[in-house]
Amino acid sequence: MKWLVAILIVVPALELALLIWAANNIGFFFTVAMIITTGLVGAFLAKKQGIRAIGDIQKGMSNFQPPGENLMNAAFILVGGVMLLTPGFISDAVGFSLLFAPTQKLYKPMVHRFIHKKMKNTRVIVG
Repeated sequence: MKWLVAILIVVPALELALLIWAANNIGFFFTVAMIITTGLVGAFLAKKQGIRAIGDIQKGMSNFQPPGENLMNAAFILVGGVMLLTPGFISDAVGFSLLFAPTQKLYKPMVHRFIHKKMKNTRVIVG
């Protein structure tokens, strides 16, 4: 919980500082244009990748394969898309990295450890 509070305070402050810095150095309108562009490109990519992820889940289920890995990929795409719609450079960088398989591989071990830790402590509630 302490990490969540820190993230909710520190990250927006860093985002705001970067936006102010960018507006001062490259101009207000160019900064706003960049934010709008990354939002639109992010929404397009998230939709495209999301449709593919849903298709992968359906294909796996029709072949009687567990949806675990495909479901995690879909969750990464969902979170990445939301982060791309959030104004800011840090959230855009993380959002783009969540949309693509090569960079998703960096996050998967952390998510697996988190899930296994919660399961080991019996803190996972299903239903």
